[in-house]
Amino acid sequence: MAPQKAVRTISQEAFDEMVKENIEDLGMDPTEALEDAVQTLSLQGVDLSGIVQCVPGESSVDDNPVVQALSRLKGLSSDSSDSENEIMELLGNLNELCSSKGSGNAAIATKNGGVELVISILPKLKKSGPHRGLDLALSTLTSLIHDLQSTETFKESGGPEIVVGILNDESQHVSILNSCFSVVAVAASGNEVVKESFMDLKIDQLVIKILKEHSGWAFPSIYDAVRVLLTADDNRVVASQVYGYARRFAKMGIVETLVHTLHEGLSSPCVVSACIALKAVAVNDEVCRSVADNGGIDAILHCIDDCGEQGNKAAARTCCSLLSKLAGSDINKSLIIEKGGLQRLIKLAGRFSEDPSVLQEVMSHISILCLRSPDNAAQAIEVGAGDLAIQAMQRFPDSEQLQRNACLMIRNLVVRNAENRKILLSHGIEKHVRKAKGSHKICKEAATDALRDLGLDNYNS
Repeated sequence: MAPQKAVRTISQEAFDEMVKENIEDLGMDPTEALEDAVQTLSLQGVDLSGIVQCVPGESSVDDNPVVQALSRLKGLSSDSSDSENEIMELLGNLNELCSSKGSGNAAIATKNGGVELVISILPKLKKSGPHRGLDLALSTLTSLIHDLQSTETFKESGGPEIVVGILNDESQHVSILNSCFSVVAVAASGNEVVKESFMDLKIDQLVIKILKEHSGWAFPSIYDAVRVLLTADDNRVVASQVYGYARRFAKMGIVETLVHTLHEGLSSPCVVSACIALKAVAVNDEVCRSVADNGGIDAILHCIDDCGEQGNKAAARTCCSLLSKLAGSDINKSLIIEKGGLQRLIKLAGRFSEDPSVLQEVMSHISILCLRSPDNAAQAIEVGAGDLAIQAMQRFPDSEQLQRNACLMIRNLVVRNAENRKILLSHGIEKHVRKAKGSHKICKEAATDALRDLGLDNYNS
């Protein structure tokens, strides 16, 4: 792993002592003493997440509801005679507190041993068989894991082994499985070592088995888990292993199961999640072609048609993005063209003419279809790709990514097709490309290339 910049931290005890010194040595009132300590430490770059900031004399760390819940839960979890209902009540309170965005409660819980505590409770709840307590404990664990330190604690506390054990033993209980995969997704996010732990425990085999056994169930977290396990998102790592993991998933048969979900179309609430997972798996030409061999191209194009009919923007963006990834295979590219992919994309763009996020995905895909293919570029112009670029650039001048994608598409439309150059120049494309180049830094290179391949001499100006 690459060296990571050290983060300055402080213990709760040291923080409390600093506030106390402000009161006793500097004569500050309690509120002022607290504010000064926070301000001073923040200016010094100290990470105060997880620190309970309370005014001395008015409250204490022990009064914090998260600390109280953890303290009571620790006492209950170590005493087998205590009722499960009490544990569930405390888990519910802790889950609610730590799920609150921006509250800092998850950090406080992590700093006070919350991750280790909930992990230690899981085996006890598991022994009494499937029940709501186990599901609630897993949901609580999901709300506690929020940063690198909490994922490290999860690993060190045996979290991967315990969660995979539950997945193996409770394979018939969908709600528990869904909660388990939610834990997998948050715990593996940004942590290469946790990903490796899950893969060592053969979670890929479990994923395929569970997807097949529960075909037709709404199971969003399992797709999220696949996506996270196959995403290189740990900036400490020079070379991630996720490419190899994706190939393992593909060899296990994940493509067939994911394409099956896509064939359900927008009637499945998991179609977007399945598209994202499949995009993560499609890491090479072989996998991309296997998607087509299993009818995946047809399924995605049908989803794109349905997205336009139903006005589903999220699914439209995701399906276009997946199709772009699959078009990296030249065989798939030809297949998409043969199945009317260009016409269907232009139709989709017409349906979402007021949404730049969809338009930029459409143009990105057309750009890939036209790459090194003058015939495809000619067909794209025939069905309206040039008009799409001009209208989108006119309508959304402030959308940086749309402007950049338009420039990239224009370049691929004209670089090997002289006739397309004449058509686009006659429609005034030059002024739109130059405006994008002058207005947006991220467009400079793409716009310069487009101007050059349009045959303009002053493309650098």
